[in-house]
Amino acid sequence: MQEERTVQRAVGAAAVGNVAEWYDFGIYSYLAAGVLDQVFFPDFGPWAGVYTLGAFAAAFLMRPLGGFVFGRLGDRYGRTKVLSATVLMMAAATVLLGLVPGHGAVGLLAPLLVLLVRMLQGFSAGGEYTGALTLIAEYAPDRRRGFFGSWLEFSTLAGYALGAGTCGAVIALLPTDALLAWGWRIPFMLALPLGIVGLYLRIRLEDTPAFRQLMERSPVLATMTTRRAVQIVRRHYRTPALVAAGIVVAWNVTNYVLTNYAPTYLTSTLQRHGEHATSGAAATGMQVAVMLVMLCAITGVGRLSDRIGRKPVLMTGSVGLVLLGLPAVWLLREGPVAQVLGLLIIGLCLLCFAAVSPSTLPALFPTMIRYSSLAVIFNLAVSLFAGTAPTIIEAAVTATGNLDWPGYYLIGAGVIGVAATHFLREHAGKPLDGAAPLTSSAELPPPPLSDDGVPLELPR
Repeated sequence: MQEERTVQRAVGAAAVGNVAEWYDFGIYSYLAAGVLDQVFFPDFGPWAGVYTLGAFAAAFLMRPLGGFVFGRLGDRYGRTKVLSATVLMMAAATVLLGLVPGHGAVGLLAPLLVLLVRMLQGFSAGGEYTGALTLIAEYAPDRRRGFFGSWLEFSTLAGYALGAGTCGAVIALLPTDALLAWGWRIPFMLALPLGIVGLYLRIRLEDTPAFRQLMERSPVLATMTTRRAVQIVRRHYRTPALVAAGIVVAWNVTNYVLTNYAPTYLTSTLQRHGEHATSGAAATGMQVAVMLVMLCAITGVGRLSDRIGRKPVLMTGSVGLVLLGLPAVWLLREGPVAQVLGLLIIGLCLLCFAAVSPSTLPALFPTMIRYSSLAVIFNLAVSLFAGTAPTIIEAAVTATGNLDWPGYYLIGAGVIGVAATHFLREHAGKPLDGAAPLTSSAELPPPPLSDDGVPLELPR
């Protein structure tokens, strides 16, 4: 049994650090169109947006390496130590990105420096998210893992919304000359205090119950070689690995189309192809509104999955992408009201994945290889299929003139999600593989009362 206060503190530490991590990671995309493309890629004409998003995608080249390194360290030395390192590294890299001189000052060295810092951010992100979802899943009581896991994505959306709001405020309040000269650096500088808060909360947290149980029973497992861990996954967890990869692809393609490509699509892609474009401030405002709707609903969907299971929720999101992915993109070309509706459709499909995947994925692997398996599978899937989606979609639209490519990507993600969910074993309400059943003090029955209403001590 875990004290409820400890569970809440663990979820808070993971979530606040995650807010800082994804604020840092997301602000680049919100400034990409109309700001960073002019600061770092002013001489590339209509392909400036592609190169800017290409620098964004470069971070994903490092995510599998970061996942491999941090995942093994997390399974060997514990979750909290590694998560403290990832949030510190991300904050430092983001501040460095805000200090990079523009193309006008150092020429081609500027985009090269951006590329290097983005790769450092990707290395950090490779260990962050899977470590945070592992930590929350291993702290959460079995019957409420969906609810507590949904707080991780709550924090991710909060980080993105905070980044979008900060960038939108800077764009709206500063004249263009000031924005391009120095104003774009402000959101990056704000990463430092956020990172410090996340680091403070994590270093004070004890490691998870499941990891402590593992070390008490078999401390020798902390010295397991990487080769042995890979053998275990290949021989005994091949199907769960494929299921996890499928869920991650469907989930994150939807995520990056909404959070990273939609701003570029609304503000510059439509304009270049003769459609009615949206201002940067308006596009950011619409995205923040959709994220606020998702923030209000996500923990409720997580709680619902504890009652009805993870599979029905995941299947709803997958089928929604197949049926509504293309109509949602059509709506993005029909004016402000329709654009909000289109973004909301994509956001609600994403909500089905975001609310339950943090509790679904950790249940697929045992404690001794959970962090490392998830880190490698998650980051390979994201890097190969999801993180590159904005760049590939923008390149395809630029090359063909077909504005429906985002919809095709969403339909493909939905098909993959349907297949992965079909082969998923339901884990709602069950203990994690390799861990003892876990409950919290909040689930204990109320103590008996004396005749005068004083609580009596529970029998031992």
